[in-house]
Amino acid sequence: MTRVAICDYGAGNVRSVSAAFARLGADVLVTASPDDVLDADLAVLPGVGSAGTAMAALEARDLDEALRERVAAGKPTLGICLGLQLALEESEEDSGVPGLGLLPGRAVRLRAGRVPRMGWAVVEPGGEAFYFAHSYAAETPAATAQSEGVVAEARSGSFLGVQFHPEKSGAAGARYLERCLSRA
Repeated sequence: MTRVAICDYGAGNVRSVSAAFARLGADVLVTASPDDVLDADLAVLPGVGSAGTAMAALEARDLDEALRERVAAGKPTLGICLGLQLALEESEEDSGVPGLGLLPGRAVRLRAGRVPRMGWAVVEPGGEAFYFAHSYAAETPAATAQSEGVVAEARSGSFLGVQFHPEKSGAAGARYLERCLSRA
């Protein structure tokens, strides 16, 4: 059984992410322990909230260093929504916030369309619809998928980040998380 550590930094949507992985048969642990994050088969950095508050909470729990160490060791790590944005080198949210540096690039405020961007949108390549809820998005050369001109997925080494919420995306989201588990 795949051990999944979901980083609990006092914010984010840990319950829905935990439930989504549990439905797929994973052994799920919601944790603020750096050791648990390092030891898991798959670590997940979920996200709902602001970059500044989230980074401060990760740093206070030493989860920032655990995530960096984990990715440097080639261990599979998934960032969801704000988790993708935190993985970048910086965010312009909260007057500028240094990120984890797991992906090149920065998070920028959406400038077109309705903000926040909420709802279902198709991700290419693949053509499946996923649920999005965000006001900031990644600008990164590590992008591997797009949705309506926004980076939907980015990858560098063992880190994979998605702007959408697979845990809120029904059958398509479950299939996506299953693929993440199969790579762990």
